Amino acid sequence: MTFLSILCALLLEQMKPLRADNPIYANIKMFAVRMETWFNAGQASHGRMGWFLVMAALMVPTALIYWVLLRYNLILGAFAWNVLIVYLTLGFRHYSHYFTSIQLALNAGDEATARGLLAEWTRQDTIGLESNEIARIAVEKALITTHRNVFGVFFWFLLPLGPAAAVMYRVSEYLARAWNEPDHMKNEAFGQFAAKAFYWIDWIPARLTAVAFAVVGNFEDAIYAWRNFAHRWRDEAIGIILAAGGGAMGVRLGTPQENAAKVVPADAATVDISDVEVETLPGDEPSVRALQSTVGLVWRALLLWMLLLLLMSGAMALG
Repeated sequence: MTFLSILCALLLEQMKPLRADNPIYANIKMFAVRMETWFNAGQASHGRMGWFLVMAALMVPTALIYWVLLRYNLILGAFAWNVLIVYLTLGFRHYSHYFTSIQLALNAGDEATARGLLAEWTRQDTIGLESNEIARIAVEKALITTHRNVFGVFFWFLLPLGPAAAVMYRVSEYLARAWNEPDHMKNEAFGQFAAKAFYWIDWIPARLTAVAFAVVGNFEDAIYAWRNFAHRWRDEAIGIILAAGGGAMGVRLGTPQENAAKVVPADAATVDISDVEVETLPGDEPSVRALQSTVGLVWRALLLWMLLLLLMSGAMALG
């Protein structure tokens, strides 16, 4: 049932993608805002309480409906519920139009349009970015979005809690952003637990995604970049995914700071820079071709996940 649920949800999303601004997501966002308003009194413990209440409010009904359907042998109903939850928690096509439009704009040499699309997608300043920087940011955004909207959901859906666990993953990822990234929340203690909870929830999925990228790409460069450069990113999970993904494609991802040579001592004025060992990420500078490579990498990784899932489902059925 698990394999067929994911397969049907993927096919459904390909035929009718769920918009990122759909009413279900909007209501969850409003609920998260209300919980932050009600519980945020400046302490981390309040954020922990709010996080567990949000999770309980969304996970318990999801799990209860699934359990009732199975309890009364409503197999088709349980299957349909699984498909619905996976469809709602997946985001394979939520932002693909941005990526495709940026690729088309860069291929046409229209950097202004590509910058505008990238700014709308990432919500960051893109003024003055050249084509290689636009391509780099688009590739990084695509890899991270695919991991969090697809592969992370797959992992948790495969666990015993099934649809409830998939809901937990997507909601925890959203709370980690919503309660920490906005300007008025960056220095608040309220979001600390949400960020820490998602770090541990995403610990295994992030590494499995990196392994998948390595297997379907350049394995040696992916593992080398993962082992030697992932720590340069401030966010450990992002560093692992981007280092492995870039190595798998032969593309050098990350900002100049993350791609920099070995850190020079504070008394660099007395150091001969030529004597400092330079060690940079493997691969070429990002270009328009990197966007196409990203599409291929993501689809191959998706097929690998589906193949492994099919083998696991077959082994369980035979057992």
